[in-house]
Amino acid sequence: MSKTPAQAARHELMEFKGELIGPDDSAYEEVRAVYNAMADKRPALVARCTDADDVAKVIRFAREHRLPLAVRGGGHHGAGLGTCEGGVVADLSPLKSVAVDPVARTVRVGGGCVWGEVDRATHEHGLATPSGIISTTGVGGLTLGGGLGHLTRRFGLSIDNLIAADVVLADGSRVRASADENADLHWAIRGGGGNFGVVTSFLFRLHELSTVVAGPTFWPAEQGAEVLAAYREFLPRAPRDVNGFFLYGTVPPAPPFPEDLQLRKVAGVVWCHTTDDPDAAARAMAPLLDGLPEPALHAVAPMPHPALQSMFDGLYPPGDQWYWRADFVDEIPDEAVALHAKFGAEVPTMQSTMHLYPIDGAAHDHASTDTAWSYRGAHWACVYAGVDPDPANAELIKRWTVDYFDALHPYTAGGAYVNMMMDEGQDRVRASYRDNYARLARVKAAYDPENVFRLNQNIEPSPVDAG
Repeated sequence: MSKTPAQAARHELMEFKGELIGPDDSAYEEVRAVYNAMADKRPALVARCTDADDVAKVIRFAREHRLPLAVRGGGHHGAGLGTCEGGVVADLSPLKSVAVDPVARTVRVGGGCVWGEVDRATHEHGLATPSGIISTTGVGGLTLGGGLGHLTRRFGLSIDNLIAADVVLADGSRVRASADENADLHWAIRGGGGNFGVVTSFLFRLHELSTVVAGPTFWPAEQGAEVLAAYREFLPRAPRDVNGFFLYGTVPPAPPFPEDLQLRKVAGVVWCHTTDDPDAAARAMAPLLDGLPEPALHAVAPMPHPALQSMFDGLYPPGDQWYWRADFVDEIPDEAVALHAKFGAEVPTMQSTMHLYPIDGAAHDHASTDTAWSYRGAHWACVYAGVDPDPANAELIKRWTVDYFDALHPYTAGGAYVNMMMDEGQDRVRASYRDNYARLARVKAAYDPENVFRLNQNIEPSPVDAG
């Protein structure tokens, strides 16, 4: 009788220092799960790696046995790309080191960390780096796809602050990617996702930041068109200290939200002003707020940066059903405002939402070819997210998401933020990298010619790809 992959791994990977977990192990159901419960897959082996040597052994094992290989950091990806059916998962979650150098203003982060762990460590020194909007998000996935968040307008994307990375390649060798070493790989991993290798360690630049003035402002959903029309004019002209993403959603049925507002559908802005001065923040927000009706809630106050980063953690725990679609947006014409108002008022479940994340300010300081991320001229990344804990509502949230996306797509820039895409096909991947795709395909051919790392928003290796 032939061995299962888990049995073969235990026999062949005698020097593997982490855990090897297969379907017959008691921990299997727990460790196979990813953030999006809709991605309900059963890998043949989950290998919990403790260091780069473990990662290299797992890569070689998957190649030798011709098994699909998924790489999991935080496991947050909407399409569930941190797992696979019948293959091998290289689980990086044991790689948890965080080392802050307050003098050099850098932080070295293990590939299995989530952003909350980094935020807390850097906050102790009054420092921070751009890190998304939910603290349970994995550092690796967010960064390799670009890294949008509350600090984008002030400090750029996560990739704009990535100094270097330690990478295990498809042949098991280990390299460092930086401006001075393997510069082509350094360029590619800044937005090109997990196509080129497994990053076991990141080195980020840090910035002085401790307290921010932040929180939500909500209006009734019926006023959403008026709010969005004002927001589209205000935000691009606002100082870089001001970040605010627009949303449609439902007020959670719990404190600190007032009881009379709970479960009401709203339009709103979630603010982050990167100073500790409430008066300065109020002055910066005034051009928007003064021209709109009195909001139903304006809960903006000074708070530690990690508190803002974890504000949505309770609303979006692991294990819910998720279905995403996304697009980059250059402009928001009146026709798009009206469509947003229609679909935004029809959010099908309490957790379902639409967000417009600003990507101007410091993100526009880089040219479209400086990193793999090509949409430097766009002003927003729009995401439609159908979310609910009940599998019975999976089709409901998917239908709303797809209908919303289909209606607004004609008013968008063509591609999408790869961290917010589902499995949408090769044409969609190419559209999201535009003119950078040909260079990415060449880098892919140099570092992963057999496309071992293909369970991602895949860039197919081609040394002569002309796009």
